[in-house]
Amino acid sequence: MNALEMIRTGTVGVLLALGCFFIIVAAVGIVRLPDFYSRMHATGKSDTLGQSLVLLALMVHEGLTMVSVKLLLILLFIMIANPTATHAVARAAYVVGKRPWKKGDKRP
Repeated sequence: MNALEMIRTGTVGVLLALGCFFIIVAAVGIVRLPDFYSRMHATGKSDTLGQSLVLLALMVHEGLTMVSVKLLLILLFIMIANPTATHAVARAAYVVGKRPWKKGDKRP
């Protein structure tokens, strides 16, 4: 294994570890945060970042091939679709009447 392969393997490992960390943070946010909007924020931000880092790790691992181009297209779709869907769901909840939690309110 030459130096370039070792650097690539290390980079892939770091990106995968960070991606998994952010995905776990999103899962913990769903369980621990007090209301719907806080949970949506945690999952919308952390999950998008975690998925992006994992896909980036796969692109680095694969090198410059057609597979990397496809992974890049998937990454771009995720970067557009996740925040848009999170916003749409949160707005729909607000329109229906789901109000944000405030300090001092009972936990839902």
